Amino acid sequence: MIRIGAVNIDTSHPMGFGEVMEKGDRARYVGVYNDSFRDDGEVEGFIRRFGLERRCATLEELADMCDIGFIHGCDWDDHLRCAMPFIQRGKPVFIDKPLVGNLRDLRRVEELSAGGAVILGASSARYAFEVRDFLAIPEQERGRIVQVFGTAGVDEFNYGVHIAECIGGILGTGAQAVRYMGRGQSGDEYAESYFVRYAGGQSAIFNTFTGVWQPFALTIMTTRTTYQLRLDSNRLYEALVEQICSYMEGKPHILAPVEELAESVRVMLAAAASRARGGKEVPLDALEEDGPSYDGRAFWESYGAASGPMYAAG
Repeated sequence: MIRIGAVNIDTSHPMGFGEVMEKGDRARYVGVYNDSFRDDGEVEGFIRRFGLERRCATLEELADMCDIGFIHGCDWDDHLRCAMPFIQRGKPVFIDKPLVGNLRDLRRVEELSAGGAVILGASSARYAFEVRDFLAIPEQERGRIVQVFGTAGVDEFNYGVHIAECIGGILGTGAQAVRYMGRGQSGDEYAESYFVRYAGGQSAIFNTFTGVWQPFALTIMTTRTTYQLRLDSNRLYEALVEQICSYMEGKPHILAPVEELAESVRVMLAAAASRARGGKEVPLDALEEDGPSYDGRAFWESYGAASGPMYAAG
């Protein structure tokens, strides 16, 4: 049984992942550390719901009792702090999306990975069953991928990064530059479009939608035909947990290396930079640490203020 430590139960993901784990006997949450906005009653409710062994007083205590840490906090600027005790003990750590939100932290993730740290992540959409089924079709049958169009909606980065990672899961690495295409708006809700240019000649267009949940929908154009995928949101956690368990058990898996996870974050950072520059194309290798980034603390504050109780105390 894989022993998992949960760090900061901010979102619905710990509940969703825990429910998936209950369907089998491969993994369980065994401990939790929380210094975020969920109160003691919710933490105790989470412990009782999934039968955890204890609440840990420090990240180090949690890292000592687990095989792997799951960083669930919604302040992505705090992810590295939470991950370090696991990394320092030579243990894998899964960092929930978004991995990080600025170039400085991203370079630190890459340094840690190059030094041997096992950092897994981040979006469940990357590993969706529908994406895996498409990629399993032999290229001679489906054709070579020419362009991918994808949509997602709730907010720009916390949710929008899902579609960037999903497209990365389909096309792999090789994104060179991003260009902001424009915005469509109705009242307070709006969608924004970005064009991604790839080294191999492929391209991608992704839309984020702010103010309304939108499904993960993809159109994949190949040299033979066009495929349309709509991801089943009810099975995304299952797809991700399955891959993490396979990795931990030494079985074949499709978890992306840090190189691929990092490229998806760079795509999002280049998207923000291009928008700030009025739609000028921004190469990924031209990103600067003082350029546009995504503020994890600000998101944490707004999310916490808007979020009602999620983990019942009773």
